[in-house]
Amino acid sequence: MKKTKERKGYFFITPFFLVFALFNVYPILFTLYLSMTRFKGYGPQVFIGAENFKLVFNDPNVVDAFYNTIRIWAVNIFFQIFLAFLLVMIFSDIKYKVKGLGFFRVIFYLPNLIASATIALIFVKLLDRDYGVVNQVLFNIGWIDQAIGWLTKPILAQMSVSGIQTWMWFGNSFILFMASVQAVSKETFEAARIDGANRFQIMKNITIPSIKPILMYVMVTGLIGGLQLFDIPFLITDSRGFPEGSLNTMIVYIYNMAFVYRNYGYASALSFVLFLLIMVFTAVFTIATNRREIKEFFENRKEKKAKKKEVLMMKGGDPHERQ
Repeated sequence: MKKTKERKGYFFITPFFLVFALFNVYPILFTLYLSMTRFKGYGPQVFIGAENFKLVFNDPNVVDAFYNTIRIWAVNIFFQIFLAFLLVMIFSDIKYKVKGLGFFRVIFYLPNLIASATIALIFVKLLDRDYGVVNQVLFNIGWIDQAIGWLTKPILAQMSVSGIQTWMWFGNSFILFMASVQAVSKETFEAARIDGANRFQIMKNITIPSIKPILMYVMVTGLIGGLQLFDIPFLITDSRGFPEGSLNTMIVYIYNMAFVYRNYGYASALSFVLFLLIMVFTAVFTIATNRREIKEFFENRKEKKAKKKEVLMMKGGDPHERQ
């Protein structure tokens, strides 16, 4: 009966593993295979070994695309987390309670529900150099005397994309942070107030520790999403990272290699390198932010082994000597 139940269990989990293998494992392996070929999307797939990977590590455009991606992501994630955390501090403050929190949650999260194509079109109109609403408003209030090329100057274009990404995703971070803070009982905050803790002490000892797991989650998922940034830079430019290649992110460059220049083998090599970079960065970041937990885990494991060895010694001497 036990074996029959085990077989039934495998039967129920088989569909998941089949779908995972078909839509996750197979594409990765096929991409790895294509990365070692010369292929234009039609005709024969000529095996060339590691030649495409050699080109990747000697291509200056790859370095530029990588730095563009990191700069846009770094500015975005900083302001996204800062803005979300600032709002959490305002909305979770016991002394200054804000009514209608559900309404604000909807408003903050609304950009997540709008299609990227729509957002890109809106901001192209808003940030247009000659007819954009942003420049017109700045003209009218007297802050500028000549039009600003938000999407025509490299650094401004990168900052604009970072700002759009921040506006799109800070609401999601805010909801996650707020849920973590609200999971802490109100009595904890009230007890801290009664004991004389000020806002900074409450933030340091209660608020930040309560959102730390979610903060790590937002950072890791933000890193993964940032390295895969494609839709907004692609849609608000000429699809090739205009101006001056400043919005030519890694995924935009891979897209152009595959679908513009039809070099599928090289694009596959780029994709696989990016896949490895994401894995490495995620692992390094996770280890760096969880050093204390990892250290405690290995210390506990070492203590358990020592106790187990001590028990064996008490029962019948050193097990190695008995062997």
